Amino acid sequence: MPSSALQVARTGLEAQDTRMRVIANNLANVSTTAFKRDRANFATLAYQDARVAGAASSNETTYATGLNLGTGVGVQSTTRMETQGSLQTTGNSLDLALDGDGYFQVTLPGGQLAYTRAGNFTRSSEGVLVTSQGYALEPSITIPEGATSITISEDGTVSAQLAGQSAPSELGQITVATFTNPSGLQAASDNFLLETAASGAAQVGVAGQEGRGQIRQGMLEASNVNIVEELVDMIETQRAYEINSKMISAVDEMLRNANQTL
Repeated sequence: MPSSALQVARTGLEAQDTRMRVIANNLANVSTTAFKRDRANFATLAYQDARVAGAASSNETTYATGLNLGTGVGVQSTTRMETQGSLQTTGNSLDLALDGDGYFQVTLPGGQLAYTRAGNFTRSSEGVLVTSQGYALEPSITIPEGATSITISEDGTVSAQLAGQSAPSELGQITVATFTNPSGLQAASDNFLLETAASGAAQVGVAGQEGRGQIRQGMLEASNVNIVEELVDMIETQRAYEINSKMISAVDEMLRNANQTL
C-alpha cells in the first residue's frame, strides 16, 4: 500500500507541474496581441478494482459497495479559452481587430493557410498587406504606392484614395474564417492556429454575416489573460504540489518505520 501511495503522489506532482507550465505560458503572453489563455484539464488514471460492487459476498448476498483504488491523476488536455479580449485603440489604419467570432487568414511559406486574431498588419515593399513576419493576408490585398486615407469597413472592404482620382477606390475585401470547433485548432508559434480534423474545415465569408465578427479598423484585441485569476491558480497549484510532496515524505517515513520495526 505505501509504495502505491508513492506512485499516486508522483502522478500528482507531474500533473501540477504541467498545470504550472500552462499558467506560466498564460502569464508570459499577458501582453501578446489576441492571445487566448489555456486551461489544463485533469482526469483520473485507471482504477484497481480489488472488489466489485454487486459481486457475491456469500451464497445469498452481494457486496453493496466495492473496493476501488485509484492510481493517480494525469493531464487529459488543454483547452483554449475563446473569450474575447478587450479592444484597444491604436490609431494605426492597418491595425485590425475582430469584434466577435472568427479569424484572419494568413498564407504561410509553402502555401499552407494559418489563422490568427492578431491583426497588427503592415505593408510589404510591394504594397501587400502582411503580418510582421512578412506572411501575406488571404485574400491578398495590395495598396498602391502613394495611396492615402486607407479605410477598412466593418465588412472588410478596403478602400483608399489614389493619386489622380477624386473618389476612393475599392482595393479588395478581407474575409473572415470561422470553425465549428475552434478549440480543435492546433496552436502554433507567432500567434497562428492551424486547421485540424477536430476543428472542421474553415467556413470563410464576409465579416459581420452568419455569426462572424465585424472588423474594427485602428484597433487591436488584447490578450484575454486575467493576471489576478492566473495568480490565484498559481497559488492553488503550488499548494497542491506541496501537498503531494508532503505525501511522498510521509509515505517514505512510514516505510522507514516499517523497516526498522521489522
